[in-house]
Amino acid sequence: MQLPTLPQRTFLPQDLLINSWQDLAPFFEDLKGRDIDHLESLTQWLKDKSEVEAVLEENQAWRYIKMSIDTESEAKRKSFEFFVQEIEPKLAPFSNEFEQKFLNSPALSKLDEKEFKISIKKAKKNIEVYREKNIQLISDLQTEAQQFGAISGKMQIDVNGEEVTMPKAASFLKETNRAFRKEIFDKIAEQRLSNAEALDNLFNSLIKKRHQLAINAEFKNYRDYMFAAMQRFDYTPQDCFDFHDAVENELVPLLNQFSARRKTDLGLEALKPYDLAVDSKGNSPLKPFEKAEDLISKTIGCFNNLDPYFGECIDVMNKMGHLDLESKKGKAPGGYNYPLYEIGVPFIFMNAVGTVRDLVTMVHEGGHAIHSFLSRDLEFTDNKSVTSEVAELASMSMELMSMDQWQEFFSNPEDLKRAKLEHLEDVLSTLPWIALIDKFQHWIYENPEHSTAERHDKWLELSARFSTTFVDYSGYEEFQKIAWQKQLHLFEVPFYYIEYGMAQLGAIAIYRNFKNDSTKAIGDYKKALSLGYSQSIREVYQAAGIEFNFTKSYINELATFIKKQISAIE
Repeated sequence: MQLPTLPQRTFLPQDLLINSWQDLAPFFEDLKGRDIDHLESLTQWLKDKSEVEAVLEENQAWRYIKMSIDTESEAKRKSFEFFVQEIEPKLAPFSNEFEQKFLNSPALSKLDEKEFKISIKKAKKNIEVYREKNIQLISDLQTEAQQFGAISGKMQIDVNGEEVTMPKAASFLKETNRAFRKEIFDKIAEQRLSNAEALDNLFNSLIKKRHQLAINAEFKNYRDYMFAAMQRFDYTPQDCFDFHDAVENELVPLLNQFSARRKTDLGLEALKPYDLAVDSKGNSPLKPFEKAEDLISKTIGCFNNLDPYFGECIDVMNKMGHLDLESKKGKAPGGYNYPLYEIGVPFIFMNAVGTVRDLVTMVHEGGHAIHSFLSRDLEFTDNKSVTSEVAELASMSMELMSMDQWQEFFSNPEDLKRAKLEHLEDVLSTLPWIALIDKFQHWIYENPEHSTAERHDKWLELSARFSTTFVDYSGYEEFQKIAWQKQLHLFEVPFYYIEYGMAQLGAIAIYRNFKNDSTKAIGDYKKALSLGYSQSIREVYQAAGIEFNFTKSYINELATFIKKQISAIE
């Protein structure tokens, strides 16, 4: 695969710099004033608008990427804030006018219905939620939410005289020395508790602004507003509640089984929160790679074995400098794959410290990256912007399919076995956490006037329903109340989390197909991802050879499959 270059623009100047709204205004006025009454003029208008959307998305993306790599840089923070404070508020009225212009075009009915049906539905929903008085509020929310990264990025603890980041600190919880694990956990808890008030105050402010946003748009609450704004055409809040119930009934009992076995294996009278990451057989932590370069080369090898195209994609990203993987001071927490719609080569950001979790994060984000490559040739930018239920299907399926090639990371068969078992248990164990976070969000925004203390109490109440009963938190009660604060999504991308659960079920179904016929499963996977968001969620899942389904019976069926995979490895 040749290294891609920026395509030749046909509407915007190739050397366009965005230093003020005036740099963009003439092009938006041009699009606003055009006649699009005929198929030819409408099609050209859509192409030019698509080019503008790709250029702007990529410009904002690089500002965000650079800021998240270096949260301590005031210049990078201001560059990002310039875009969300000065550019995005100016875009919103035009975007609303363009949606109406598009839907009112006499030539709309002449467009290919299959290619544009989702775009039409999205345009109608965008018009429903748009309110001019919310423009500045949305901008303020985007800017304020970034404080989470700034606060979290500064958190460090001392380990043997060295200041380490929180991701690095968490890796020490895999060490076999229990006293050392407790020491590390205590320091992590102390660090998080020292920042708890700041994060609670930030969250209180975000909740207040988000509720006002919903009221301004004539919605009962922010949850209902977000379901419309996120264009959830395929399911409702009630479906989410059904998912929560199914997970609680079908999977929480499994958590207790896993924890009971862990407690027995470790020979403990009580499992403490610092006993959950260590290998239950007393083995030293697995080390799948050393530095970022090692992670990259092994991922490329793993992906090449799965499908040569997959390996080529990561190789291209590496050669273009689109990977920033190692944890370091001042770097925002978490990991992401940021699509870049103009050049079509995404960027992967993460905080790797050499753990199996990092390996999983890399192949997860690698799945997102493959998705970007497979959909990069879609003609219209709008169809490349996929819904999260589809985006996470790409990444979580890659986690599971790639396991068959993890010998690239583990030359020792016993280490490979351990890594696979650890991940398969995590696949099932993560679903209750996803349900817990989502149910917590529903309560938060259904009850926007709640106090900080009430929020902490509600979290404890829900945690008791969705967590194992085998962990003894005595001595850590205050820390337990704020465990939710580590979840970036609550602060920066509210209501973007249930998708992980739905996609995890889809990924298990793809993996089941993969174990039956790997060639066909990978072919269906690539076909589904190449659709972008030109088709509905259900149609994309069908193209992948699976169902969009999260009933109790389906969850039980998929959980049974994973348990059989675990038994086969053991």
